[in-house]
Amino acid sequence: MCRWAAYLGSPIYLEDIISRPGHSLVAQSQEATECKTSTNGDGFGVAWYDSREEPGLYRDVYPAWSDPNLRALSYQVKSGLFLSHVRASTGSAISRNNCHPFAAGRWSFMHNGQVGGFERFRRYADMCVPDALYQHRKGATDSEILFLLALKEGLDAHPLQAMERAVAKMESLSRKRGTTPHMRLSAAFSDGQHLYAARYSSDHIAPSLYYRWSASRQGWAVVSEPLEADQDGWKELPPGGFLTLSATQAQVSSFDPTHHDVDDSCPD
Repeated sequence: MCRWAAYLGSPIYLEDIISRPGHSLVAQSQEATECKTSTNGDGFGVAWYDSREEPGLYRDVYPAWSDPNLRALSYQVKSGLFLSHVRASTGSAISRNNCHPFAAGRWSFMHNGQVGGFERFRRYADMCVPDALYQHRKGATDSEILFLLALKEGLDAHPLQAMERAVAKMESLSRKRGTTPHMRLSAAFSDGQHLYAARYSSDHIAPSLYYRWSASRQGWAVVSEPLEADQDGWKELPPGGFLTLSATQAQVSSFDPTHHDVDDSCPD
């Protein structure tokens, strides 16, 4: 399992989420408290938005706590929208291309969880990605395939429904060709304007996900674990929940991939 943190609001330094809080993302890379693996040292990444439509992207295979370039970057860069992630591999190789977040055009995406038995059907899942999107397939993770399938399903127009259909597709492939748990997911993704998050599981164990409005920063934090111990205001996104954040508003909707009938044949 992995840990991640995202932010939307008035511009802040990346370090205000990544390294400065008492239970920052860097701290969680060394000692997470709400996941099976307390150490998340198989790489890190950050995607941030500024004046260009496409996000900046910095990823590497080093543990987040030991990379001086991450600290230097997060100390200097300000952004009003960014996604950051520390990785604990569930099977795929430790490589830069397997580190989150992933980016394609204006979209960025990161994920914590797993698709059960993905290694058994990875080649088959790759065939589900259309040629127009396959140029963005750089690594070997289930998360990257999930992102590209969501783009295929219409992420630009209907983020919630597109992600539901992508999750339904991957869960169906796992049920047919993989193993349990078929799907565990907490994910965050953005088009550069809004921040979206989803929490879902095919069993009773859904990865943790919280969000909070900060009046002092005038922004939203969405995280795997709260950034400070005993800090008020954190809300847990329920399993089967979908969060849509704008600059000032939060909307929670139902997230239910089981409502979609999917064709698990590939290529389509």
